[in-house]
Amino acid sequence: MKSNDVILQTATNIVLFIVLMFSVFIFFNGHHEPGGGFIGGLMTSSAVVLLLLAYDLETVKRVLPFDFKIVTAAGLLTAVATGMGSFLFGEPFLSQTYDYFTFPVLGELELATALLFDIGVYLVVIGITLTIIQTIGEDR
Repeated sequence: MKSNDVILQTATNIVLFIVLMFSVFIFFNGHHEPGGGFIGGLMTSSAVVLLLLAYDLETVKRVLPFDFKIVTAAGLLTAVATGMGSFLFGEPFLSQTYDYFTFPVLGELELATALLFDIGVYLVVIGITLTIIQTIGEDR
């Protein structure tokens, strides 16, 4: 039974936003500098673990009603599909390409196929980490 810890819950609500925004920054910055899907996924998982520490497991499951095993499978499928997509163009496995696109508010941005692979890695890391944490934390 958890006590009602208002200070921890209030701090979590603030810090959670900061950690999630930084994990998104690290994720998108990954193919030019250190970061990417793995580190971004670990930071996102740590934000959810912070939620689990501040609130109980049932509250977090109501807020995030995902089966993280399915998130893992979707990420793995995405990563493998982007790697095999290069076969359609007669290129070796995991070959990548990029181009520059102009967006209305953001301006010109570089988009690479490595970003799709990183999305798969991101989902796999989140799914596996949170499946392990929730399995350890459940009372059975």
